Amino acid sequence: MIRKPLLLKVYEAAGMQRWNDQIRTIEFTELDKQAHKMVVAYILGKCEEDVTAGKINWLELIEIGLFEIFKRITLTDLKPPLVDRIKKDKERYEELNRWVFTRISPLTEQIGGDFNLRFEAYLLEEQETLERRIVNAAHFYVSKWEYDIIKTANPRKDIVKEISDSISREQKEYSDLKCMKIFLGSKNLLNFADMCGFLRFQQRWSHLYRIPKTSVLGHMLIVAIFSFLFSYEAKLPEQNCVNNYFTGLFHDLPEVLTRDIINPVKKSVKGLDELIKDYEVEEMEKKIYKLIPKNWQSDIRMFTENEFTDTGQRNGALVKGADDLAAFIEAYLALKNGIKNEDLIYAKGKLRNKYKSKSIEGINFGKIYNDFK
Repeated sequence: MIRKPLLLKVYEAAGMQRWNDQIRTIEFTELDKQAHKMVVAYILGKCEEDVTAGKINWLELIEIGLFEIFKRITLTDLKPPLVDRIKKDKERYEELNRWVFTRISPLTEQIGGDFNLRFEAYLLEEQETLERRIVNAAHFYVSKWEYDIIKTANPRKDIVKEISDSISREQKEYSDLKCMKIFLGSKNLLNFADMCGFLRFQQRWSHLYRIPKTSVLGHMLIVAIFSFLFSYEAKLPEQNCVNNYFTGLFHDLPEVLTRDIINPVKKSVKGLDELIKDYEVEEMEKKIYKLIPKNWQSDIRMFTENEFTDTGQRNGALVKGADDLAAFIEAYLALKNGIKNEDLIYAKGKLRNKYKSKSIEGINFGKIYNDFK
């Protein structure tokens, strides 16, 4: 059973600062980076499917994203240039990866199945599958995206050039990917990735001070991870596991057009919730769907419209359970970290009561909430 320590481990990425040795006009966190990366990985994967006869192993791609965030959380104190230096010494690099596995595996064994075997194999095997190359390509694209924002504020041109050159070298390793060529050559797809990336700058619970802060995009990744873990634990079909993950990853995408509207506001006037939903659908038609190929649109609609409704290919109620649990933990952590606020206390209590005796797809949410007493 998925338990509290594993769920909380994911949130550590929300407190991990990126580029904290550089002048930053805005805050960059590891959680947001990993979320943005997986959005770009989705785009690259879809591009690859469009131009090749083969099909992406989406389950493997998702797991690689999970392995990477667990690894980054563990290696929080090591800067990328140092990790790259260690990589050149295969023996030391293997020892480092084994250490990562020993730190994380007691938590991930809760996931069940052969997850830990694949996690260990990922850390110790150097061979790159197509899915691994796609996730890595997305990683370096988002790193450059971040640094293009940061470099304008940094006066040390020598440092700027050194970092830019390093990122460029890394990107070239994946320039042969057909999907990368399509992505970089498409203004619409680049704009779509940017629109998703802008959700890094919208704060959840923006009317409240919280520690740690989470962005809308970071929250979306957490919901995606929780949805996937619960789907895996429930032994749902592979396609459902994949769709539940991407529903979590994209479910709040319309908020790039409307901002994060808190539930008390949505429920304050009868019918307002439905009016907001209708407006979101209209704005998605005008501003989002035109950026992506027509054969992708049915999936994005599934991920963003009626996202909490069960279908044959997607377990919307389970995604909703993951979404509410993510909100509960956000409130829980803020209160635990000393932020005393009536709204947080109310939200935490309301969600606990909602799920105190509720199971979804065989997952006992009541037991999970009891872990947080």
